[in-house]
Amino acid sequence: MKIVVTGGGSGGHVYPAIAIADKFMEKNPENEILYIGYRDGFEKRVVPGAGYRLAEIDTRWVDRSSVKELVLTAYHVLRGIFQAKKVLKEFRPDVIIGTGGYVCFPVIYSGHKLGIPCYLHEQNAFPGLANLKLEKYVRKVFLGFSDAKKHFSDENKIIVSGNPVRKSFFEADKADARKKLNLPEDAYVVLSFGGSLGAEALNREVFELMKEMNGKKDEILVFGTGRWYYDDVMKRIVDEGISLSDNIRIVNYIDNMEEVLAASDVLISRAGALSVAETLVAGKPAILVPSPNVTGNHQYFNAKAVSDRGGAILIEEKDLTAEKLIKEIEALRNEPELRAEMSRKAREAAPLDALEIIYGGITGK
Repeated sequence: MKIVVTGGGSGGHVYPAIAIADKFMEKNPENEILYIGYRDGFEKRVVPGAGYRLAEIDTRWVDRSSVKELVLTAYHVLRGIFQAKKVLKEFRPDVIIGTGGYVCFPVIYSGHKLGIPCYLHEQNAFPGLANLKLEKYVRKVFLGFSDAKKHFSDENKIIVSGNPVRKSFFEADKADARKKLNLPEDAYVVLSFGGSLGAEALNREVFELMKEMNGKKDEILVFGTGRWYYDDVMKRIVDEGISLSDNIRIVNYIDNMEEVLAASDVLISRAGALSVAETLVAGKPAILVPSPNVTGNHQYFNAKAVSDRGGAILIEEKDLTAEKLIKEIEALRNEPELRAEMSRKAREAAPLDALEIIYGGITGK
C-alpha cells in the first residue's frame, strides 16, 4: 500500500502524521510512505529524521490584512495545488491522510480531484480552518476531542479517535529516562515547555519560578524556552546577575520529549492538542496555560477537557502570575498523593487506541 501523509506548520500537526505513518509501517513493513510538506515548514526538521521521504510544495496561510496579501495567498496555494498534483501523479498513492495546517489544503484538494481516497485528523477541540474547508473532500474525519463534532457538517464522516501519539511515549520508563538524562532518582523534577518556538508569557513567569528553585536541594527545573526566546532568557539571566546552580537546565528545544516527559514529576505547558495527548499518555500531572492567541481559543477547550477530569490544573494566561505558579508547584511537591491521583486521572483520559482506530477507519482492518 502506498500512503501519503501531510500536515505542517508546527509539531502539533507533524508528529501526529508521523505517528500515523509509523502505525502503517508497523502493520506492514512493505507499505510505502511519502510525506508531503511545506517547503519552509517545521516538517523539514523532523520528517527525514523519522525515516520518511519528504516532498516539498509551496503554500501559504490565509492573510486577510490586505488585497495584496490575499492575492499572494491565492498565488502560493494555486502553485501548491499544481505541485501537489505532480507529486501525487508520480507517487500514485492509495490513500492520503492529512493532520492539519495550511499545507493540507493543496494536497487533499488535489488528491480528491485525482480520485484518491482522502482522510483528515483534527487534533483540537476547536477545528482549524483548513480542516473545516477540507471536510467535503474527505471520506472520514478523525477527531482528537469529541467536542469538535459540532463544528463539522456531516456527522456520518466523524470518528472520535483521540490524538495519535508516537509509540516511544508509551514505552518510556521514568527510572530509565532519569538514568539516561543523569537526573537523581529521588529528585522533584519540573518540566516547563511552551512549544517548539516558545511562549513569552509562560517563560516570563517560569523565569521567576526558576529563581525560586535555583540551588534548591532535590529539586530540578528543565526549562524549555523555545527557539524564539532562548537568547532573551539567557541574556536576562546575565543582566540580572543570576548564578545558576546545576539543578536548573535551560534548553531551547527538547528533541527527546518522550524521555524528558517520562523523567518529570510535573509539567508546565501550553495546551496544544499533541502536548496534552503526550502528557496524558505519560500520566503526568500538568499545569496547563492555554494560549489565548489561537483559533476559537481551542487550547482552552483542550485544557478544560483534561482539568474537568482531574488530570490537570488549568490557569488561563490572564490569571497567570509567578506567585500562583510557584504556589501550585510547591503544593504538588508537598502532596504526592495528589500527584498520584492526577496521574491516574490523566492516564484514564489518555488516547490509548487512537492509532488503531485511525488505521481501522482507513483500512477497514
